[in-house]
Amino acid sequence: MVRVKEAVSKLAEYKPARSIVEVSREYGIKEKDLIKLAGNENRFGCSENVIKAINDSKTYFSYYPDVNVTKLREKLSEKLNVPGKNLIFGNGSFELLTLIGETYIEKDDEVIYNDPSFGWYLNVTLKNEGTVVRVPVTEEKAVDTEGILKRINEKTKVIWLCNPNNPTGTVIAPVVLTDFIERVPEHVLIVLDEAYIDFIDGDYIDTIELAQRHSNVIILRTFSKSYGLASFRVGYGIASEDIIRNLLKVKLPINLSFTAQVAALAALEDEEFTEFVISQNRKELGRYYSEFEALGLKYIPSNGNFILVRTGLDGEYVETEFAKEGIIIRKGEEFGLDKWLRISVGRPEENSRVIELLKKILEEIRKNDRKNA
Repeated sequence: MVRVKEAVSKLAEYKPARSIVEVSREYGIKEKDLIKLAGNENRFGCSENVIKAINDSKTYFSYYPDVNVTKLREKLSEKLNVPGKNLIFGNGSFELLTLIGETYIEKDDEVIYNDPSFGWYLNVTLKNEGTVVRVPVTEEKAVDTEGILKRINEKTKVIWLCNPNNPTGTVIAPVVLTDFIERVPEHVLIVLDEAYIDFIDGDYIDTIELAQRHSNVIILRTFSKSYGLASFRVGYGIASEDIIRNLLKVKLPINLSFTAQVAALAALEDEEFTEFVISQNRKELGRYYSEFEALGLKYIPSNGNFILVRTGLDGEYVETEFAKEGIIIRKGEEFGLDKWLRISVGRPEENSRVIELLKKILEEIRKNDRKNA
C-alpha cells in the first residue's frame, strides 16, 4: 500500500449534508418528492435569466472557458466598486479556502477557528500541517471576538471568520468587527467568509472598504446562496493585489467552467430575483420565530438562510423522523450542538410542513412523558 502523507492520514473525512440521492435510496422516497433543507441551498431556484443565458450560449460549449473570467470580473468590479485586479474567482468557496491554506499555512502555524463554524476550515488547516486553535462561541452562540484576540501570538497565521456564522446564524456587530480588524496584527491573515452576507437582517457596514484599508484581510463571497447557483460552483475573493497575486500562483489555470461564468453574469443582472429571495427568507424566518416561541423552543435569530433551534430531543432521532417524511434537515450534533437542529429556510409550503411535523414529534414525546410520569 502506498503511504499517504502524514497530515492527510490525520484528517477526518469532511461530512456534507445528506444528499437527495442518499435519502431517496435509504427510505424509498422518490427524489422529486424529497425536500432538502440541510445544505442551506436556495429553495427558490435561480433567475430565469440564467437558464436563457446558458441556452443562448450553447454553441460555445466546445471551447475552453475564459481563464481570466473577463466579463464576470468586469461586472463584479463595477457592482462592488473594486478594481478587477483585486478579485479572484474559485470553484465555490471550498476552492478559495483551499487556495488560502496552500498559499499561507505552513507546518506549526497556528490558525484560529471559531467553534462551531464551517467545517472545511479545519480540513484546510490540518492538511497544511497547521495547528488548530479553537475559540468556542459565546453562550448566545455568537463569535467571541475578544476570545480570538486573546489567542493571537507570534505563531498565529490565519483567522477563519465566518460572518454571518454557519451554523449559528449570528453576525458580528459592525462596530465590533471594525474594532476587531483594527486590533489584529498585520502578520495575521483574516479570512472574512461572507457566504451569507446578503441575508443579514438590517443595515451593515461596507466590509469591502475594510478589506481595501487592511492588507491582511480577504473577503470571500459566493453565488451559491441568494443567487441560487450552488450547482455551478462560483465563489470569489476580494483582497489586496499582493494576496490575489499569491493565490493565483497556486490556483488551477482553468477552475471556473464556461457555463458557471455565464450563469453568474446573468444572475448578477437580475437584481429583482435576488431581492425577492432575500425578502422571502426574512418573512419565513419571522414565521419560524413565532412558531418556535409558541412551542417554547429556544432558537438563534438568524442572519442566514437557515435557522438553529433547540428541541431538547436527540438530533439523530428527529433527523430520522423528518427523513421518513421526506424532509432532510441537519442534526446539531454534527456541529457539537447537542439537541439542536439546523434547518434551511425553504419555500412557504415547505416550512409549513417542517413546523407541522415538528409539532407532531414534540406532542408525541410530551404525551409519552405524561403517560410515564
